[in-house]
Amino acid sequence: MNEDSFRYSSERFADIQMLRYRLDGFEDLTLKKKLYIYCLAQATLWGRDITFHQFGKYNLPIRKALECIVTERYKQDSDDFKALELYLKKVWFAGGIHHHYAMDKFVPAFSRSYFAEALGSVGKEKLGLGAEESLTDHINTLSEVIFNPVCMPKRVNKAEGADVIKTSANNYYEGVSQKEVERFYAEKKETADDKRLSFGLNSTLVKRGDTLEEVVWKLNGRYGKTIEQIIHWLNKAIAYCENDDQKEIIRLLIAYYTSGDLADFDKYSIKWVTECNGQVDFINGFIEVYGDALGLKGSWEGIVHYKNLEATKRTQTISANAQWFENHSPVDKRFKKEVVKGVTANVVCAAMLGGDEYPASAIGINLPNADWIRAEYGSKSVTISNLTHAYDMAAKGNGFIEEFVIDAQTRELIDTYGNLTDELHTDLHECLGHGSGKLLPETDPDSLKNYGNTIEEARADLFGLYYMADKKLLELGLLQSEEAFKAQYYSYIMNGLMTQLARIKPDKQIEESHMQNRALIAWWAYELGKEENVIEFVKLSDSVTNELKTFVRINDYTALRRIFAQQLAEIQRIKGMGDFDKARELVEGYAIKVDKTLHTEVLQRYERLNIAPYKGFINPVMSLKYGSDNQIVDVKLDYNETYTDQMMRYSKDYSL
Repeated sequence: MNEDSFRYSSERFADIQMLRYRLDGFEDLTLKKKLYIYCLAQATLWGRDITFHQFGKYNLPIRKALECIVTERYKQDSDDFKALELYLKKVWFAGGIHHHYAMDKFVPAFSRSYFAEALGSVGKEKLGLGAEESLTDHINTLSEVIFNPVCMPKRVNKAEGADVIKTSANNYYEGVSQKEVERFYAEKKETADDKRLSFGLNSTLVKRGDTLEEVVWKLNGRYGKTIEQIIHWLNKAIAYCENDDQKEIIRLLIAYYTSGDLADFDKYSIKWVTECNGQVDFINGFIEVYGDALGLKGSWEGIVHYKNLEATKRTQTISANAQWFENHSPVDKRFKKEVVKGVTANVVCAAMLGGDEYPASAIGINLPNADWIRAEYGSKSVTISNLTHAYDMAAKGNGFIEEFVIDAQTRELIDTYGNLTDELHTDLHECLGHGSGKLLPETDPDSLKNYGNTIEEARADLFGLYYMADKKLLELGLLQSEEAFKAQYYSYIMNGLMTQLARIKPDKQIEESHMQNRALIAWWAYELGKEENVIEFVKLSDSVTNELKTFVRINDYTALRRIFAQQLAEIQRIKGMGDFDKARELVEGYAIKVDKTLHTEVLQRYERLNIAPYKGFINPVMSLKYGSDNQIVDVKLDYNETYTDQMMRYSKDYSL
């Protein structure tokens, strides 16, 4: 299917636009590489139910109930049915009953009585209930979770002063308080032979009586049956690996899934980060900790990708100069790495998304997360080019730039350089930002607690922003104009101050770590530059409607870069020293609160544009093609599956 006929935009519902992504160059891969991708893709799809269960104790039975009602088409002409159908689409997208960004519980527009009546009609057998289980009790339990606004209201709550464990509805803890969690893992670190392990990453912390214990996620443990399926497909993938290092990586991952031992996870991570020769790579496991208010528990995620060989030249240029960037960073030398090791960066095409990377996905990834592995062995970064391309294609002509960018000159800068500088900022953020700097030897990597994720994302973003305006990028041939950086500076500040507010519901605050990071940088920069009027808000009259609209103006881009340098130095100091009090001051002061008047205006202007603030992806369908001798001759791609059909198929084929 050629570029002109490919449909990037699919259906839209609620605040979400579904997109499709192309696997460019897939047809040119060898059959062996295609089969390697296919097996890894199956392992990726099998982790879906783990993520649903991690995001909420009742998410899987609720999803099952909703899918049964929709399949049975119970009173399908009623408003209740249509509202339930929409609610299910949101549950699929978010991996549960809480919004994937705002973390608030969805408010159902169908009635509690309809839900109970419909489930009664479906019956026990189709709901998967055993003979001893009461249908009435099941209905009552699910109804209470869905309809009671004070029952599990937030999936992740990081509000200052709250017990962020007790008030979060995720399923990482049972019966414990924040203080108990902090004490448990502090003691665990204190008594451990290896204090560098990612304590708590792959377990549920449970209180039984007065005793706290970890229920480990592993084969023959929690999620064991699903992990068995993941292991099955990882084993199949070994036959198609490109080299012996890839085979060893998969065997180490299987060993970790089997034992649940975090030391085995580190062995796998070290081997994974040092394998750079293969074209195909993957992430599979309990990785990112954004879904836990304390940043300890890893949500399950999977992604399979292959190198975009031409575009990777850009990221390889950046990674080859990693030591130069580290040496010239504006941070205190105490927090600089004397020797930058193993920075590997590639531009890749996503081939399959799963778990916490699906349907909404990152466009750049840097792993592993353990600071000591980064320091001793390096890190791997990817910029996912076919996802960013899908975003760009879907946004063409949507009127966003015309509505929010202040003048024709700035719009021209963004039109000319915006896509390239977006990609470069992602490259710098992922390739170098996350891997830059170091902690002081005595600093606990978990010392920033519920502010840690926001501070870390701010650190990586500021690294990219600072170097975006550096002449080194011109020298390396990554940019061709000294003006190009301004496109990124303007877009970033406008987003952090204004346009990302389109994702926030009225009277709500900013909850998600990446959004908090952008608000922190933008509002703090606004404050730091006030005396020199570096950034200002201006009111301009719409030439057609005469309506006064708010715009951001950057008066001094050079001064703004100096501010980014100042911010980066301080954020790295906070990270390097584990300065919890300063982290709290910055996040609470700049990253969370919303200007109500500005927010209302942004929402109104966004609504007129009819742009969905959130995007997600429908995966391609992969199938095996057999020849006349019953041998596999190809892996075929189909981009035509609908969102609903894909979600229903995944619930049927990849669920136990």
